[in-house]
Amino acid sequence: MLLFFGRDYINWKLKKFDELTTNELYEILKLRAEAFVVEQNCPYQDLDDKDKDAYHLFLEDNNDSTVIAVLRILPENIAYEDMAIGRVIVKKQYRGQGIAKIMMNNAIAFIIDDLGKNRIKLSGQAYLTKFYEDLGFEKVSDVYLEDNIEHYEFLYESK
Repeated sequence: MLLFFGRDYINWKLKKFDELTTNELYEILKLRAEAFVVEQNCPYQDLDDKDKDAYHLFLEDNNDSTVIAVLRILPENIAYEDMAIGRVIVKKQYRGQGIAKIMMNNAIAFIIDDLGKNRIKLSGQAYLTKFYEDLGFEKVSDVYLEDNIEHYEFLYESK
């Protein structure tokens, strides 16, 4: 069950990899490179083959089909034994509007309600600890460096 962001110019989409159009895939990868490689000045291998097994939840601007937010949902035993959420990003000019929180709540609801899973794991940047904890995730690791950025592993368990 997906929630919807209350603006006319935004369209939520949830698709498996092989359901993405060429343009959607291009826009998703472009946003991820923009945020994780360029903005964070962090060269890393984004294309890790996990996208092929993932659901991709993203927001499009209806005016020009630009992807303005995205995350991927990974099945169990791909990144962790549990379901996983990763590559969470909101385009810079759209941040601070609550889009990431709504997108994460959509992903959690989909995993629990539609996929019937009750545990979700993610690797999140340390500065986002409060954001993830406010969504119901708990830190389950010590701080570690991933691509030279401090991270924690977080776990969500539905009650």
